[in-house]
Parts: sequence; structure tokens; C-alpha cells
Amino acid sequence: MQDKKFPHQPTAAGPLPKPVGAAVRIVKPATGPGVPVATVRLNKRMAELGLCSRREADAWIERGWVRVNGQPSVMGQPVAANARIEIDRQAEQQQRLQVTILINKPVGYVSGQAEDGHEPAVVLVQPQNRWGECNSRMRWGHEQLRGLAPAGRLDIDSIGLLVLTQDGRVARQLIGENSEMEKEYLVRVSYGQESLNVQAAFPPEKLALLCHGLSLDGQALRPAQVGWQNPEQLRFVLKEGKKRQIRRMCEQVGLFVTGLKRVRIGRVNLGHLPVGQWRYLAPHEGF
Repeated sequence: MQDKKFPHQPTAAGPLPKPVGAAVRIVKPATGPGVPVATVRLNKRMAELGLCSRREADAWIERGWVRVNGQPSVMGQPVAANARIEIDRQAEQQQRLQVTILINKPVGYVSGQAEDGHEPAVVLVQPQNRWGECNSRMRWGHEQLRGLAPAGRLDIDSIGLLVLTQDGRVARQLIGENSEMEKEYLVRVSYGQESLNVQAAFPPEKLALLCHGLSLDGQALRPAQVGWQNPEQLRFVLKEGKKRQIRRMCEQVGLFVTGLKRVRIGRVNLGHLPVGQWRYLAPHEGF
């Protein structure tokens, strides 16, 4: 992921000099009569600004890499929205070394921690499984496995695009509480005794329910885009990801899922990445 640059912004008192050895994010003050001075924890504010994840912010604060209004920060410090947050260059350098990896997860691997005897997809991230057409100049190193975690899940019996990242900014973008990231799936289905032309046999009103009107775990699902890709395969585009959501949605309308593949997350496509292989997210790519 490309580094973010935070251009210098003037304040009412004139330009603030950028400290040597630090990258500065300056937030325009919310001032005026009757504007209350609200505060949030420093790590949350840093995450809101897209500087890093909360966990990463805590690590930077602990190492003395963060200053607030020119003063060294402390863990749990409350800050106002107009606080000037300065990040040491060491933090920027560390962030540049963080990797985001795209893997075409095979059936039989879990997304996160090993469970019930099944291995996590991260075990496939080894030099011999790197896609030959990966054009990133990034060189493989075992340190890239440290803190490499899935940004979202994909069922054990599903295949397709899974994102593993060390970068908290990427994780927040994909699975943060306010994320609006689209995920696209191709879903092969059967309906009753019909196995060849499910599209012709499946009632249109049930397809409409898949788009909007179903609930899971007592909560209404957000609207989805669902349509026929071919007579036995549906295309789903979702902005949420409840456990086994697509399979459970299909069950509610009488469909049985025989195959599920995630082909896109945001603007990043699975493309021709072979099953069981991985590549680095390219510098020019973004979700």
C-alpha cells in the first residue's frame, strides 16, 4: 500500500513547522461559539485519521513515536479533534515494510486460527506457493508472517480471494465497524430435483428475497445484489459478512449451495490467481 502524505495546513496562528524526523497530520480545528470540546482516546483518533490501527497506535505510543501538540504522548491519552498528532519517521518506515497478501484459498483451509484439525490458510504463504506472475518487487521473508492476519473470513468449504495483512489500515478498511466494502461471490446452486436449469425453475419472488427481506440471527440483512450469472450459478455482492451468510440465505429460499467462490473485494479482483497460490498486493492497487 502506498504511503499517505499529509500536506502542511496553516492554522489561525500561522503555519506550524514540520518537525525534523516526523510526519505530521494536522487536523483543522472545530472552533466557534457553542462548539463543545469533545475528546477521544488517542489510539482511536489515530485510527479514525487512517494513520494506523488502534493496536498499532498503542505500540507506537509505547515506543515514544507519537507526539500530541508537540508533547510526548501517553497510553490512553484523551485528545480533542483539533489536536496536532506527529508520527516519528521510524513508524513510517516500519509501516512501509508491512505486507498485504492475496491468496486463492482452497477448500479445507480455515481463514484464521487452526480449528478441528484444519490448517489456516496462512500456512500456504511460502515462497514455493508464490504465483509466478506476481510482479511485486517485494522479496519474501519469514518476518512477513509475523502478525499476518486475515481481514475477513471465508468458509472452510469455500474457495477464492482471502486477504491476509500486517497493515492495520487495510484491516480497518475491509472489516472495520463502519466498512462499506463490497465482496463479490459466484455461487453454484441446486433447487429441488432441478440440476440443469435452476434459473428457469427458481421463483422470481424468492430471488427478490435474496436481494432484500431475509434475516439471520434475529437481525435483518442489508440489501444485496443477487442475480443469475448462468442457469445454475448466482452472483452475490454483499457489504456484510455474517458466518456462512450466503449458504444460510440460500437455505431460507430452498436453494442448496454446491460451490462458492469469492472473486472480488472492493476494487481488487481474484483474477487468474491459481487455487492455493498467493501474491502481494501491488503498490498501485487499493481496495
